Amino acid sequence: MKISHLIYDMDGLLLDTEPFYTQATQVIVAKYGKAFDWSIKTMMIGRSAQDSARLLVEALQLPLTPDEYLAQRAEILERLFPETEPAVGALRLTRHFHRHRIPQAVATSSNRRYFELKTDKHKEWFNIFDCIVVGDDPAVKQGKPAPDIFLVAAERLGAPPSSCLVFEDAPAGAEAALAAGMSVVVVPDPNMNHDAYPDGARIIRTLDDFDPVPYGLPPVA
Repeated sequence: MKISHLIYDMDGLLLDTEPFYTQATQVIVAKYGKAFDWSIKTMMIGRSAQDSARLLVEALQLPLTPDEYLAQRAEILERLFPETEPAVGALRLTRHFHRHRIPQAVATSSNRRYFELKTDKHKEWFNIFDCIVVGDDPAVKQGKPAPDIFLVAAERLGAPPSSCLVFEDAPAGAEAALAAGMSVVVVPDPNMNHDAYPDGARIIRTLDDFDPVPYGLPPVA
């Protein structure tokens, strides 16, 4: 398999932000006597904010609209996101490919505001990416699991989808990558059931476990 371009999800893949989302949601649903667990988070993770909010409100029958939930969550996340740290192996792998001049993109469901909060202290790192596509980019008509965001990233990289390898952590993201005609490597949260991922997704434990050689990419020293 010859891969020439790389596309990364951000939350839970490059940046360790998923605990923040879990913490914020647990605080909100607890006010209504509800519990937020991985059976619900599995459905939400990787999707757009609106889709995730709708799924949560319906699953827990919260006395909130999706927009009201998102407003409460935003107050908490605005305080947490500036403390975001890289996920295991993310810096090492992306800098390796940058040194070898492999084009790389970020394709995140996060909106521009949240992207800036999460990456504020990592600007030098994120400058190595050749393009960044956020969830509220006008060119992205539908969120994951639709393939739009990955197809937009590939177009801006100037790459055919078949030459792109996507790194994801979410079932919806893996589904989107495969729908775009791309290869996908998944790095799930340890709590995630692997059965949630579509056939065709290769699963590894962390980005440190990724072997580039079978994809025609330079080995990590």
